[in-house]
Amino acid sequence: MTETVLVTGGRGRSGRWICDRLAGDYDVVCIDLDHPGWEVAERDHLTFRAADVTDGGEVRDLVAEFDPAAVVHWAALPAPERHAGTRVFETNVSATYNVLDAAGRAGADVVWASSESAYGLAFAAETPLPAYLPMDEGHPMAPEDPYGTSKVAGEAVAKMVARRDGISVASIRPSWIQYPGEYNCLDIEDLADGAGNCWSYVDVRDVASLVAAALDADFDGHEAFHAAAADNYMGRPTADLVAEYFGELPAECELDGEQSALSTATARSLLDWAPEHDWRTAGDAAVDEPTLLAE
Repeated sequence: MTETVLVTGGRGRSGRWICDRLAGDYDVVCIDLDHPGWEVAERDHLTFRAADVTDGGEVRDLVAEFDPAAVVHWAALPAPERHAGTRVFETNVSATYNVLDAAGRAGADVVWASSESAYGLAFAAETPLPAYLPMDEGHPMAPEDPYGTSKVAGEAVAKMVARRDGISVASIRPSWIQYPGEYNCLDIEDLADGAGNCWSYVDVRDVASLVAAALDADFDGHEAFHAAAADNYMGRPTADLVAEYFGELPAECELDGEQSALSTATARSLLDWAPEHDWRTAGDAAVDEPTLLAE
């Protein structure tokens, strides 16, 4: 019998790639604010539900209805520069609490979208020099914005649920997500425009494969994992980029060539995962975006 996985934010730009990757290995319930409509044909192993995950009652209803083996929480309100800070923070924290709390009480493992923004580089008024490079998941978190702070709060919820309910919770911290044939990072010319994540990125297909690997893995409690490509998108040694922009390197800097500023060693060690795509081959690749509907 195929296990059921709920995916919140499943019709979003990256969420649909995750649903597409998981459907077949699991029976996927794609949850989003809107339903695609009754006139569409659903794919095998994929169904839709409309729900507002900031409403705890709606979340609990869905968990009770489907009794999932796991939940992928990908719904979020990003871009704090486009929304009121209160809306960003309250939406993300309430949604994360509702989904993880309901999943934990039902004994369902969780994979959810945290963010590299938790470190505080991305939306800071003045981008701080990383404490060390490459950054691992233990790097200090010091956000100055509502989005990054909501992810720090979300990881606190993740740890609480893992302790209380004995489930595993994987907090995925994606870098700037790119889409095959649409690598917006390649438009960056000014170093300042990419300093907020030290010019790192990740292909959406690698994000989806990391989610799948986290669902398949056997680990206890809470673990955070970077989702990042192996290199930077500027095509220059990363240490040179850091030194040019910040005027110095952190005291601990062990970057090799174009190596990403975000280490994925934890995902490699615990999940046997490594990124497979890079900007040189995927930047102009012709790959159809998943529709999640039957053809």
